[in-house]
Amino acid sequence: MQRLTNRQILLGITGGIAAYKSAELTRQLRAAGAEVRIVMTPAATEFITPLTLQALSGNPVHLHLLDAEAEAGMGHIELAKWADLVLIAPASADFMARLANGQGNDLLTTLCLATEAPICLAPAMNQAMWRDSATQLNAAKLTERGVKLFGPGVGEQACGDNGPGRMLEPVELAQLTAEQFDTGLLTGKTVYITAGPTREPLDPVRYISNHSSGKMGYALAESAVDAGARVKLISGPVNLAAPARLQRVMVQTAEEMLAASLDGLDDCDIFIASAAVADYRPTAVAEQKIKKGAEEIMELHLVKNPDIVATVANQADKPFTVGFAAETRDVIEYARSKLDRKNLDMIVANDVSRSEIGFNSDENAVTVVSRQAEIELPQTSKRQLAGQLIRLIAEQYRQRSGR
Repeated sequence: MQRLTNRQILLGITGGIAAYKSAELTRQLRAAGAEVRIVMTPAATEFITPLTLQALSGNPVHLHLLDAEAEAGMGHIELAKWADLVLIAPASADFMARLANGQGNDLLTTLCLATEAPICLAPAMNQAMWRDSATQLNAAKLTERGVKLFGPGVGEQACGDNGPGRMLEPVELAQLTAEQFDTGLLTGKTVYITAGPTREPLDPVRYISNHSSGKMGYALAESAVDAGARVKLISGPVNLAAPARLQRVMVQTAEEMLAASLDGLDDCDIFIASAAVADYRPTAVAEQKIKKGAEEIMELHLVKNPDIVATVANQADKPFTVGFAAETRDVIEYARSKLDRKNLDMIVANDVSRSEIGFNSDENAVTVVSRQAEIELPQTSKRQLAGQLIRLIAEQYRQRSGR
C-alpha cells in the first residue's frame, strides 16, 4: 500500500459498535505511511475514547465545530483543506442521512461540505436499517454526488442478526483507501517533471539560486504516479524525500537539468516544467573561494542559461509541454506571452508575491492558461492542487493526441 505514503487521511468516526474497529484502521493507515487525523461525533465517544485514538494516530482528536485553539476558530476549514481524502468509518445511518441532505450540524458533516477531497464512507448498521428504503435512497444520493461507499459487508452483527450492514474489516478499508489514489488517467504514459531551484555556482561555496522549495513539483510527481504514469522527476537541490514508485534524477545547474530533460525525451509523452530555473549563470566559476577585497563594489558577469521548457517544446516530435509562470505582477499577461513565445500547450500561472502561497508554502492558487481557456484553481494544499492539475493536463493531452 505504498500509495498511502505521506497521504493525509481524515478519519471520521460516527456512533456505532463498529467504532472499536476504527482503532485498528488507524493503525493500518499509519503503518502504510499515511498521516491520520481523526474527527469524532459526540455519539462516537460513547463507543471508543478520544484518548485511545489520539494515542494511535499521534494527533489530537477533533470533536467540536468551533475550535478555540484552531486558527480563527475555524477548525473545520483547516481540516477540510488539509485532507487528501476523507474516510468515515463507521458511517451510521443517521450520519448518511444528514450528509445526503446537506446538513452541517456538527464538525464532521460540516467539513464534508467544505472539503474538495474525495469522501468515502464505510456504512455500519443493523441489516434492517441498511435495507430500509430511506437508507437506500440516501446511499444512492451520496453515490450520485461522487461519494464512494466501501461495503457494507455481510455477516453476523453485534445485535445477533445476520445480513448486510457490517463494517468492512480494517485491512480491507485501508486497501480500498489506498486504491483511491490510483486514478488511471495517465496509465502507460511517461511523464517528465522538473522541480525545485537550480544553483549556479560562483565559487566552491557560493551560488545564485532562488526560494523554490520543490513542493509543487514533487506533489505533481506523486499525483502523476497515482494516475498510472511512469515518472521521471528531475530535481534541483531540495530538502524533500524522493517519492515512491518513480525515478528521481538530482541535478544542480540549469545545464544539468536540461541534459537530464533531453535524456530519453523521445519516450516522453508529457513534460511538466515546474522547476524555478535560474535565468542566468556566472560567465566563469572561481576555482577558489572569492575573498572580500577593498573594493566597495564587485562586478559580476552573467550569461543567459538555456531555456529548458522552450527547448523541449520546440523539438521536432515534442511531448505535450506544460510550463509554469511564477510572477509578481501582470501574472496572466506574462503567462499568455510565455505560452505563445515558447510554443507551450499549457501554462500554470501563480502570483509568488503573495506570502501565503507559492515559494516555500504548503498551499498555492493558480490559473491554468491554454489556447482554449483560462481555469482558476483556488487556494488549497499543493497536494490537492497537484491532483487537479494532473486531471486537467490528462484531459488536454487526450484531446490533443486523440488518445
